[in-house]
Amino acid sequence: QVQLVESGGGWVQPGGSLRLSCAASGFTFSTYVMRWYRQTPGKERELVAYISTGGGGRTYGDAVKGRFVISRDNSKNTVFLQMSSLRPEDTAVYYCMARNSVAEYWGQGTQVTVSS
Repeated sequence: QVQLVESGGGWVQPGGSLRLSCAASGFTFSTYVMRWYRQTPGKERELVAYISTGGGGRTYGDAVKGRFVISRDNSKNTVFLQMSSLRPEDTAVYYCMARNSVAEYWGQGTQVTVSS
């Protein structure tokens, strides 16, 4: 049974930091590229970060460049998103997604709220 279980969301003040985790099971994690997306109700889903299968290739959406870092630990079947210098506009539900040539899987999402 395929699962992507996210954790680490919550409330933080502007300028604060938070680390999200996404634990995968039920598929060969190391053969899938991983992405983090975020979504606010009424808005389209936005790509936050991408990481290649081995972790050597990483890209970021313009809105988070220089503030967020994506990483993965294939031995633990987990992908991370380290978020720093958080802003109110970072408030959203964050989703992890796994993809290869024939399959795509999504996590359930975790809420991040940035406010004073």
